[in-house]
Amino acid sequence: MQNKWMIYGANGYSAELIAREAKKRGMTPVLAGRNKEKVNALAKQLGLEAVIVDLSEGQKLRESLKDMTLVLHCAGPFSATHKPMLEACIDTSTHYFDITGEIAVFEHAHSAEVSQRAKEAGIMVCPGVGFDVVPTDCLAAKLKQALPGATHLELAYKAAKHLSPGTAKTSVESMGGLCQVRENGSIKGIYSKTRQIDFGEGERLAMTIPWGDVSTAYHSTGIENVAVYVPVHPKTVAKMHKIQKWRWFYGLSFVQNMTKKQIEKKISGPDENLRQASPTYLWGQVWDEQGNKRTARFTTPNGYDLTITAPLAMVSAVINGEVSATGSITPSQLMGEDFVWSLPEVTPLEWVDA
Repeated sequence: MQNKWMIYGANGYSAELIAREAKKRGMTPVLAGRNKEKVNALAKQLGLEAVIVDLSEGQKLRESLKDMTLVLHCAGPFSATHKPMLEACIDTSTHYFDITGEIAVFEHAHSAEVSQRAKEAGIMVCPGVGFDVVPTDCLAAKLKQALPGATHLELAYKAAKHLSPGTAKTSVESMGGLCQVRENGSIKGIYSKTRQIDFGEGERLAMTIPWGDVSTAYHSTGIENVAVYVPVHPKTVAKMHKIQKWRWFYGLSFVQNMTKKQIEKKISGPDENLRQASPTYLWGQVWDEQGNKRTARFTTPNGYDLTITAPLAMVSAVINGEVSATGSITPSQLMGEDFVWSLPEVTPLEWVDA
């Protein structure tokens, strides 16, 4: 098997962190992207090969992929970038990984059509190999294992509010629609709902958000009712409902573009000290029609740090022939439900059923 692999969007916040850690580990990814100055500068600094290519350059993109075993796609917003990269990967028989958290991207990547085409090409399509959605995907799989007849799954995480530019832009895109949950197997838009959740320090008000597990947890577990929450201040719930009522306005192109330009000017992403000082707390619960419940929680490093370690562990496993698959697959399906607990500084799963 070839062992060349590519990080696309290498000048982005998370991609640069991944590239630097990969170099420390003796890995030699090809750094690629459309920003010639930034990609070349990073590649020169790390002593790695660089490829300058825009996703709109279909033939050139395919030429750059023909010798690659795998692409780790890091250029967001993925709603705009995943399709050209995914199509090029299928055409060149290159495994496709990305670090998205966007529900629509997961739904497309896990569609029957894409999965079948990936199988025919002999590749795996595995979106969401960073913080979105490795920890919650493994948690969902463990909860399903604990209660095989579960019909409902709720997940939650508490994290620092320091965002990268890419994450912030994705959040802006979600302001143009309702929150999303899965009900009876189908994804639907709702006004955000609330519940109380104990992350280990007492109960807190939490609100639903359109997180990737609304898609991926269904594919990993088969559970047909899924919602994801984050802790919030009560005033935030009212503010979010107001935004959702005015979603037509926040979804306008000029509003989206103006907000994203402000993000580019003002947000650079958390530095190492901020990341180290802000771990992430995860919680999950399943229940069945008889009222049986299982609840668990654990802690991971900051989400951006996990978006370094998880993708690199998965890339290494594929490159070294430790795992293999074809078609569309979730992180827990590829690496096993215990995968996240093999990563640094992840605490053991704590079962907290009454």
